[in-house]
Amino acid sequence: MPLGTLDRSPPPFFKQGPSALSRLMVFSALALFLMVADLRFRITQPLRAAVATVLYPVQWLAMRPVLLVRHGGDYFQDLQAAQSSEAAARQRLAMQAQRAGQVEQLAQENNRLRKLLALRDRISAPSQAAEVLYDAADPYTRKIIIDKGLAQGIEAGSPVIDEAGVLGQVTRVHPLISEVTLVIDSDQAIPVLNARTGARSVAFGDPTHGGELELRFMAGNADVQAGDLLTTSGVDGIYPAGLPVARVDRVERRADSAFARIYCVPQALVTGARHVMVLKPVSVQIPPRPAPEDTPHAAAARKGARK
Repeated sequence: MPLGTLDRSPPPFFKQGPSALSRLMVFSALALFLMVADLRFRITQPLRAAVATVLYPVQWLAMRPVLLVRHGGDYFQDLQAAQSSEAAARQRLAMQAQRAGQVEQLAQENNRLRKLLALRDRISAPSQAAEVLYDAADPYTRKIIIDKGLAQGIEAGSPVIDEAGVLGQVTRVHPLISEVTLVIDSDQAIPVLNARTGARSVAFGDPTHGGELELRFMAGNADVQAGDLLTTSGVDGIYPAGLPVARVDRVERRADSAFARIYCVPQALVTGARHVMVLKPVSVQIPPRPAPEDTPHAAAARKGARK
C-alpha cells in the first residue's frame, strides 16, 4: 500500500476532544461568569459554607500543633514570670519581716534608753553612756565588753547600770574598750540594803543557779521575805546608795544550819543589756581628807622628835 494513502488522523480511541485552547476559553469564560454572578447574587455562598463545614475538622486538626507550640511557649513564659513574681514577693516579705523585727528591736531599745535617761536624772554621780559590744569569751566568768575605755575617761571599779538597776562593775580598762564583770559573777559582791527592813547585807554572785545572787551569812531568823527589794547601801565607796540590785526570790531556812539560804533575782538585764551607763565611783566624789591641824600635843610631839 502506498504511503500516501495512509490515514494520518488518530484512531477514535485516542481522540482528545476539544483542543486545549478551546477548553481554556470555555473555562475562563465560566470562571468569569461565576465570579460576576457570585459578586452580584452570592450564588456560591451556600457552597462555600458547606465546604467550610466539611473542612472544619481537618482545619482544627491541622491547627492543633501550631496552637500547642504557641500555648506551650506562653505557658513556659507565664510560669517563668510567676516564679519570678513569687521570688520577688518572698524577698519583699523577708525584707518586711526583717524591718518589722528591727522596728520592734528599736522600740525596745528606745524604751530602755528612755528609762536609762530617767534613771540618770535621779543619780547625781557623773556618768556616761556606753554600748555593749559582746560577751567575754571566757565561759567560766560572766563578763561583757563595752565600747568605752581610757580614752573616754573610764576608770577601773566604776559601777555600771542599765535602765533596771545595777549591772556590774568595770574590772579592766583598755584604751578603747572596757571589761565589765556582771553582778552574777562568782567574784562579785555588793553591799545591799533591804528596802523594807533597812537591814544591810552582802549579795554574792551565784551563776550556778541560772544567774542569780545569794545573800550569805544571814541568820536563819532574819527578817527577809520573798519579794523584798535590795538596793545598794552606799557604804562600799563604789556604788551610789539607792540603786536597785535584786529582788528576793526564795528563802530556805534549815534546822541543821544557823544561816538561811537566800536567793535573789537581779533587776538588771544581765543577759540582754545593750545600752548601759558607767558611773564614777563614789570614792572619787568624796572630798580629800583635810590636813591635820597643829595642836599643842602635835607640836610637842614634833619638838620631842627633833630633840
